[in-house]
Amino acid sequence: MTLDLRFYLSLMLRRLPIILAITITATMAGVLYAISLPPVFRAESRLLIENAQIPDELAASTVRSTADEILLSIQQRILTRENLLTLADRHSLFANAPEMAQNVKLDQIGSRISMYMPTTQGNTGVVHVSFAAGDPELSAVVTNDIAEQILQWNTELRTRASGSTLDFFDQEVRRLTDELSQQNAKILEFEQANRDALPESLEYRRTRQASQQERLLQVNRELASLRDRRDRLTELYDRTGRLVTSETDRSPEQERLEQARQELASALVVLAPSNPRLRALQTEVAALEERVKAQLGASGGGQLSAFEVQMLDIDGQITFLAEQKKLLEEDLVKLEASIEATPGNSIRLAELQNNYETLRVQYEEAVTSLSEARMGDRIEVTDRGQRISVIEKAVPPPFRAEPNRQRITIAALGAGVILSAALLVLLEILNQTVRRPTEVIKALGVAPFGTVGYLPGPPERTGMTLNRVAVLLALLINIPMILLAVHLYVAPLGTLLGFAPDAAAEAPASLTE
Repeated sequence: MTLDLRFYLSLMLRRLPIILAITITATMAGVLYAISLPPVFRAESRLLIENAQIPDELAASTVRSTADEILLSIQQRILTRENLLTLADRHSLFANAPEMAQNVKLDQIGSRISMYMPTTQGNTGVVHVSFAAGDPELSAVVTNDIAEQILQWNTELRTRASGSTLDFFDQEVRRLTDELSQQNAKILEFEQANRDALPESLEYRRTRQASQQERLLQVNRELASLRDRRDRLTELYDRTGRLVTSETDRSPEQERLEQARQELASALVVLAPSNPRLRALQTEVAALEERVKAQLGASGGGQLSAFEVQMLDIDGQITFLAEQKKLLEEDLVKLEASIEATPGNSIRLAELQNNYETLRVQYEEAVTSLSEARMGDRIEVTDRGQRISVIEKAVPPPFRAEPNRQRITIAALGAGVILSAALLVLLEILNQTVRRPTEVIKALGVAPFGTVGYLPGPPERTGMTLNRVAVLLALLINIPMILLAVHLYVAPLGTLLGFAPDAAAEAPASLTE
């Protein structure tokens, strides 16, 4: 099926008055609407977001928020209910409507504020701030006020963030200092309470234990020898009534003293001065010297026999060695107890030291972070970090920003064309008249042998009537609209028609009456 362009073109020409009437009426309605809208002026201020003036490699700010995050936070604070109402009262934005509800005021003033930041280059960008108002002066004043709020909020948010960071790390350093002191006191208290069972002296105590055990064996042997000698001397004296002396007539104490001195001389060459074995020999030599002196004094007085002197000497040695044995056994018990307690003490001490080391590492990190926080806070306080500055203040705009009357007029013209086209389509759908050979074929189902030329008839006259009615309606609608527009936006019709002077002349007369 081919498209009959000639038929549709002729149809449009016949309906041209209707198309023009609808299009002109819609266009005039759009023009009147565009003229009736109040002018809206939108002053704009530009703010620059600048990078930090000090490189991060030298000193970094502790505020890590991006420009978008800062702007979003500031925008939400500016658009709060309290701030918007304060802004409206400060600039008397609704002085002509004191009875307006607060929710309506908030919706209107919120929709008139615009803050826009295009894509940033790194952390640098330009923020566009504007405010829509019917008065260009008011628009500029409110826009500059909002820009000042942005600067204040930016400074407050950044200094508050850096100050909060500084306070946190300051408190953290104080807390860790106290915990370190407490942990150190626990370690010292534990070491003081277990000073004889600490792991660092374990090897010394094991060596001492072996030495004391050897010394204990020696003391036991000496005690056994002395007791055997005493028994033999007693038995000999009981049987013979006298004692056998040596060729040199030296007493046993003198022989033992000589032997002890030789052992002490040998020990001084091998052992250290602080060795327990050496101290025991020195004590034994001193005791033997005292006994020999006592025996020599007793023999000079003639009060004791040789047997009694020897018995006293042997008993004194046995008593001394018994005391030494007791001390050695007590010392061995203590050493064994301390050695058995050392593993547990080692675990507990290691736990305390690990806790201390953990706290020390945390303390060092906190001190480093505190130093960085102080530097970052100083950067923000002195405004050396990322900042926002006004590069262009808002000035009263010479031209309105809204409404775009040209766009409204073009939209109304397009709407008129669409409405007229829709009306033509509707009329064609409703018109069932056969006007073309193809419609004859479609209606009868057969092909005609010929066609008769165009003859005007009643449908044509009806079409002319519709065109005339459309033109008449367009005139009746458009003429009042044009007169109303001229009366409201050009000059009163009374002035244009010459009626205003008569009305002015009658006014004084009415006043005098």
